[in-house]
This record gives sequence, C-alpha cells and structure tokens, in this order.
Amino acid sequence: MSAAPANFCAGLPLGKDVTVLAADPVGLAALNKPAGVLSHPNEAGDEPRSLLTVRYEREGEFFTWEAAEGPRRLWLLNRLDSATSGVILVSADEALATAVRHHFRHKRVHKVYNAVVFGRPQAPIQVWRDLLAVDKRGGQIRTSVRGHIPAESRMSVLRSGLGAASTRTLIKLEPLTGRSHQLRVQCAKRRLPIVGDQTYGDFPRNREFAKATGEKRLFLHSLETHFDYEFEGRTRHFAAKAPLPAEFVEVLR
Repeated sequence: MSAAPANFCAGLPLGKDVTVLAADPVGLAALNKPAGVLSHPNEAGDEPRSLLTVRYEREGEFFTWEAAEGPRRLWLLNRLDSATSGVILVSADEALATAVRHHFRHKRVHKVYNAVVFGRPQAPIQVWRDLLAVDKRGGQIRTSVRGHIPAESRMSVLRSGLGAASTRTLIKLEPLTGRSHQLRVQCAKRRLPIVGDQTYGDFPRNREFAKATGEKRLFLHSLETHFDYEFEGRTRHFAAKAPLPAEFVEVLR
C-alpha cells in the first residue's frame, strides 16, 4: 500500500501530447490520451510512445520511475486501444487503485464515447444487445458477434454530415458492459463501421476517406467518465471529460 504524494500530477513523465484532465486529493486522476499513444508499453522500446514514457510493470499494472523525491509509481486503472483517444484513469495510491478497479469490474463506472461512423442509424436512439466471442492470443485481440458473452450499449445520433460528408454520422455510445472491442464490433454489425477502423471497418471506404480528408485515425473517442466510489470511509465523486477532437466535427462538413 502507498499513499498518494501531494501534487502527485506535477512532474509526471507524460507521453507526447498527453495531458491531465482532472485529479482529486486522494490520488485519482484522468489523463487525455491522444490517438496513436499506447496505454502502456507492450514491448521493450515502447516507452517513448506510451501514456507515460517510463517502465511498466505488467504484474502490478503500474508505471515506475525515479523522481527527485524518490521512487514513484502510478497505477493504470483502465485501457484504451492505441487508436482510440480520450479519458484514461490512473492512481497514485495502490489501495485506491484496487477500489476503483473493483468498480470497473462491477460495471459501476459510467463511460461515454463519441464516434464518427459510415452510414446513418435507422433510429436516433437505440439499445444494442449482442452475444460476442473474444479471442485473445499472441498479444492480439479479435472479437466477433458469434459468441455467448453478453454485450450491451446505448447509441444516440448527435449530428449528421453535410454535403459530401452526408454518409457520415457522429454518434454517442454508452457501453453498459465492457467487452474488448465491443463498440467497434457492435457498430460494424449494424453496417455502421467506425471511420478509420483498420480491424472491423470498411476498408475501401477508409481508403477513400483518408485520400479525401488526409485523416487516417480511428474516429472513436472516450469523451467522459464519471462514478462515485468509497475510499477512506467516504463516498467521493469523480468526473472527467476529454474535449472532442476538432477533426470529429470537421469531417462532417
């Protein structure tokens, strides 16, 4: 167990363009991860393109480095695919990390995503329920809609594209379960592939889109996270929001 140091976000060895969105006094913080940045290093040499540019201990799920005040650790509480941008949570306290991970496991953390998809949903508000299969091997994750793992999400249309962009739609996604690649697969199943998805997307349309706009990123963004949690005998509230990247609106014009 470790206590969070005062001003624990000061001097963090943050990766390229990673910023602090919110922090509370007991050691919980939200960072804004850009697309293309790894949640943590996967192999030797990955540190420069990770959330923090220091060593990561897989077993304990924490970053570790030497600071002027001594050894430091920062626990990673959730992950985003490297291609996905937005809110990601960390903790400077081991006991707090355990408490918040418990909330993630028991679906007590509310998350909101925005995505730009090819196509238009049949209704402006929908609840998506699927049975998924998740295959994890060789460091790769592949998810399909032919399985037995329940997955549920709420979808709302936010904005439709104009003119040449009329085949694109900005949607809000609220996962009620937390399966690997859930949102990407659920969108693809409904013929609403997320723009720039190189695994489950529409590859010809991705190529045409990249040529027309110059954008090659995955248009999936973790916009907001909020929840209540118990720690040190108190109920606390935590909320963080990562501004929607400008390109999500620009590609609808």
